[in-house]
Amino acid sequence: MTQDQKKTIPLMPLRGMIIYPTVVLHLDVGREKSVEALEKVMMGDQKIFLAAQKEIAAEDPESSDIHEMGTITMVKQMLKLPNGTIRILVEGEQRAKVLSYTDQDDYFEVEVEPMEAEVEPTAEQQALMRQAVEQFQEYIKLSNKVTPETLATVEDIDMPGRLADVITSHLSLKIKDKQLILDTVDVTERLNKLIDLLANEKQVLGIENKIGQRVKKSMERTQKEYYLREQMKAIQKELGEKEGKEGEVADLRTSVDHAPMPDNVKEAAYKELDRYEKLPQSSAESGVIRNYIDWLLQLPWEAETEDSLDIGQAEKILNDDHYGLEKVKERVLEHLSVRKLTERLQGPILCLVGPPGVGKTSLARSIARSMNRHFVRASLGGVRDEAEIRGHRRTYVGAMPGRIIRGMKTAETINPVFLLDEIDKMASDFRGDPGSAMLEVLDPEQNSTFSDHYIEESYDLSKVMFITTANNVGTIPRPLLDRMELINIAGYTEVEKTHIAKEHLIPRQLENHGLKKSQLQFREDAIKYIIRRYTREAGVRNLERTIASICRKATKQIVSNEKQRLTITVNAVERLLGKPLFRYGLAETEDQIGAATGLAYTPFGGDTLSIEVSLSPGKGKLTLTGKLGDVMKESAQAAFSYIRSRASELNVPANFNEKNDIHIHVPEGATPKDGPSAGVTMATALISALTERPVKKEVGMTGEMTLRGRVLPIGGLKEKALSAHRAGLTTIIIPKDNDKDLEDIPDSIKDDLHFIKVSHLDEVIKHALKGDVE
Repeated sequence: MTQDQKKTIPLMPLRGMIIYPTVVLHLDVGREKSVEALEKVMMGDQKIFLAAQKEIAAEDPESSDIHEMGTITMVKQMLKLPNGTIRILVEGEQRAKVLSYTDQDDYFEVEVEPMEAEVEPTAEQQALMRQAVEQFQEYIKLSNKVTPETLATVEDIDMPGRLADVITSHLSLKIKDKQLILDTVDVTERLNKLIDLLANEKQVLGIENKIGQRVKKSMERTQKEYYLREQMKAIQKELGEKEGKEGEVADLRTSVDHAPMPDNVKEAAYKELDRYEKLPQSSAESGVIRNYIDWLLQLPWEAETEDSLDIGQAEKILNDDHYGLEKVKERVLEHLSVRKLTERLQGPILCLVGPPGVGKTSLARSIARSMNRHFVRASLGGVRDEAEIRGHRRTYVGAMPGRIIRGMKTAETINPVFLLDEIDKMASDFRGDPGSAMLEVLDPEQNSTFSDHYIEESYDLSKVMFITTANNVGTIPRPLLDRMELINIAGYTEVEKTHIAKEHLIPRQLENHGLKKSQLQFREDAIKYIIRRYTREAGVRNLERTIASICRKATKQIVSNEKQRLTITVNAVERLLGKPLFRYGLAETEDQIGAATGLAYTPFGGDTLSIEVSLSPGKGKLTLTGKLGDVMKESAQAAFSYIRSRASELNVPANFNEKNDIHIHVPEGATPKDGPSAGVTMATALISALTERPVKKEVGMTGEMTLRGRVLPIGGLKEKALSAHRAGLTTIIIPKDNDKDLEDIPDSIKDDLHFIKVSHLDEVIKHALKGDVE
């Protein structure tokens, strides 16, 4: 482009619009700089450069806020309006690009470079022009914003660039899309972009029209239904039939007549129906009564499933669904056996207690299946409001029955298996104590006349088999605990976990991930490696998650055709899951002075607890750290007092308490720890530190200790034994009075562990410490 083709011309920025060459447009001008620019051009050749702002909201744009590409236009007319605004008629003449701003004070003045004039279209451009016109025709058919006369004007245009500009000026496009066409100097490229924009706009308009048709049909259907309903009312009136609320009350009365309800409930339903009939339809109480009657009709009052009393079949179902858990299965089979010989047996209230992931909830489902009963579940975790159990009184807005009655409605029978999950997670506050409300539900002497505040009439829960689950019975109120039969599920041994993984977890995860047995196989040593090195838990929930993780990774490899089938070996486990998370083997790698391994019981199963003692010169100060509870601190004090009273027999230095400060620490200080069973462990660690005799690394111990050195029995021996086995200990020192609990421990665990039964601390020291007392 030569220098004489460049022009210096006033610029007026446009907001929310673009003008193309050959297009005529009316504009209203009100900004000071724009008015100054107009007055300047009207005194000259009446030509002004129009370019769009990048941001419409900018009231006083800078040069950087204005697009470089715009249009040189001729101001045809100018009219001053009464409100001070100037209305002008402009005609676009030629594309131009801003080279520089020469003045920005009173108005914008720019040096622009006009684009080259059009030439005769090529064959390709002629084809694109035809396609653009066809697309524009279809756009006009879908849109009601463009008149058919516009199409006739467009069809007469024989220059491709002008055609693209004129069509674009008639489209309802975003400013950025219109600017895109203006910025495109190459005619062929401009036509291609226009065709793409037209195709997109046609698709959007098509969707809009479909939505409009759907809305129109919906409105027509509503009007039709209204018309037919009015006709029906007129016909019913002519025939003398009841309509409206009278017909509704008649239908409800018929339903109550035929409903299998006790007489007192029917009487209450009739009474509410009489009130409902007298109330106007618009009354708020009318809806409350109608809802109450519906609840009475939907509740099962007599419907009952027949128990499957085939003991062999029930035992097979329980064994198929769960491996181990013999006590629970035996209790269910006992219940079925008694039912088989008697006409009536009040539903037992079983409480399955154990760590998460041991199968408490799934076991309840299996019990329901084995008895051929419906199953319903209500989670009580976090329930604080008594109304959640007993329901709200109908005087409250939004009142509804409690979870028990809602569960019975879901069950549709009066003898389901009803699971009350996480009963130990209930809490009480100013809204009442839901634990106390549960007493009426779970007490066999009371639940035959259970009273829900919403239903008000007595409801018989005596045929329901209630099963509750808990992680920790310590948080369950004692009166509530007294109503339940506790069955402890301690956790699974390694042998049981391996069997569960092979028979249940792996087949389920293969099915969930769309895999066949031939595509993914687990070796038994790999399953044991996962159990030992990647999951340390009482249940099998994390084990199943880990197996699912392997299945996902295997699925990815099979889908991406990296492999057709995989066999999971020990090496493959490490390759897929990364480095092991846990160390399998001895809890301590060497004998330690002043460090003993205790066994603890937690709501999540058993665990090993390392207790460390450190001596330093001082005046006998006893420091306890590790976030210990009061009972555990008292156990440390008792151990300290016992050692002081028998210092000479234990070969402990005389007056050790006057010369040394003693620090007892239990690692994992962020975890709260409490309980009396760490007494012997603390005493052993303290004696080891004072006598410098190391504690045997393979020994774990548990037991409460008295000031006279007697070892008292503890709870949770099975869980503690399982945790010792997981940690790799080989010897456990237990109270002699816990001998009876050894029968609960699986034989596979007893084969690997040596149990030493003691009744006095002297025996503990003899078996736990190396060396003899001099």
